[in-house]
Amino acid sequence: MKFKMAENSLFAILLRSSWWISAAVGLAFVLAAKAILPDKYFIVGAFGSLPFFVISAMAAWKQLRAPSPARVAKTLEAAGEMSWADFAATFEAGLRADGYTVERIDGGADFLTVKSGRTAVVAARRWKGAKLGLEPLRELQALREKRDTHDAVFVTIGEVTEKAAQFARGNGIRMLAGAELAKLVDAGRKGRAG
Repeated sequence: MKFKMAENSLFAILLRSSWWISAAVGLAFVLAAKAILPDKYFIVGAFGSLPFFVISAMAAWKQLRAPSPARVAKTLEAAGEMSWADFAATFEAGLRADGYTVERIDGGADFLTVKSGRTAVVAARRWKGAKLGLEPLRELQALREKRDTHDAVFVTIGEVTEKAAQFARGNGIRMLAGAELAKLVDAGRKGRAG
C-alpha cells in the first residue's frame, strides 16, 4: 500500500519548499527545546525536530536531482517546436518511462493513463496554446465524469488564465507544466532514442 500525504499538510508544503526551510524549522525546534525544557528533558524535546531534518534531506535530494531552470526552459521550447504527432509520441514514451500504462483516446482528452490503480484522463493536444481558457478544461472535466476516472490532467506550456486556473483548482484538474512536464519530455526523448 502506498502512503499518500495530504497536499496541504505541513510536511507536504515543506517537501515542495526549499530544503533550508525545513532545516531552519528543525533548528528552531531544537533551540526552543533548549530554551524551554530542563536540561534532563532537552534530548526528548529536541527529538521532535527529527521529522523536519528528514524532510529537509528529502527536499534537498529532490531539488538536487531536479533540472535547472535553463534546462527546463530549453526542453519546453523544444516541445513547443514539435508537431502534435512527435509531441504525443514523446509524451506517451515519457509517461511509460514513469511507470504509467497509456492508452490513446479521442474526445476531451488524448490519453487514458493508469498507475498504482489510479486512472486519469490527460488532455495534451493543446500543449502549446498561448493562453488556456475554460472550454478545454470543461471538456476534460466532462470526460472525466463520463469515464469516472480518479484524475484529470491538462498539459500546457502556455499561459493559464486566472479563470482557467480557478476552474482547474475547483474541479481538481492537475495542470502538468514546467519542470514536471520537462522531465516527462526528457524521459520520452530518451525512450524514443533508445
